[in-house]
Amino acid sequence: MDTIVGITGASGVVYGLRLLEALPGRKTVICSEDGVKLLELETGTVAQGLYDRADVHYENSDMFSPLASGSVRFDSLVIAPCSMSTMSKIACGIADNLITRVAAVALKERRKLILLIRETPISSIHLANLERMALAGAIIMPASPAFYPEPKSVDQMVDFVVGRVLDQLGVTHDLYRRWEGRKVTGSRGPRRRPR
Repeated sequence: MDTIVGITGASGVVYGLRLLEALPGRKTVICSEDGVKLLELETGTVAQGLYDRADVHYENSDMFSPLASGSVRFDSLVIAPCSMSTMSKIACGIADNLITRVAAVALKERRKLILLIRETPISSIHLANLERMALAGAIIMPASPAFYPEPKSVDQMVDFVVGRVLDQLGVTHDLYRRWEGRKVTGSRGPRRRPR
């Protein structure tokens, strides 16, 4: 399995970091300048710490990277997190950096493209561009953790989202407890945390 992880300047850089740790196979990472800044701000990790989690890394400005060509094989591109600016550029066919170029390659070559979007609320412009991406074949995944596994930490919430990305890639994992269903009895109302 040959996966490229793109990290853009949206909050939630921890998703890309954790994905690189959990992915099997060959891993390549591309991180935007703002992604590098957020990496340090949000996780305390410097760029080299990110690059050490991958087999190969390329600068986002490196348009001469082999990845910029459709002739270079890879299985999937996951942009985690994906800023609305990056998503909108891809939706409009703008390939002005390596992440957006690799996304254009993934679409034209019919390879898996997953966008882990991180924005709320979403404007009508975003919605229109997200629809264009979905129609073009991208998988749109809002970074929405679930609460049925009763997470006890932020790490567990991150693992749920990363686990759902791995599910889309067909990777077996045990990052979260899957839904088993529950028999509802009575009407207890919502559970409240003790104060």
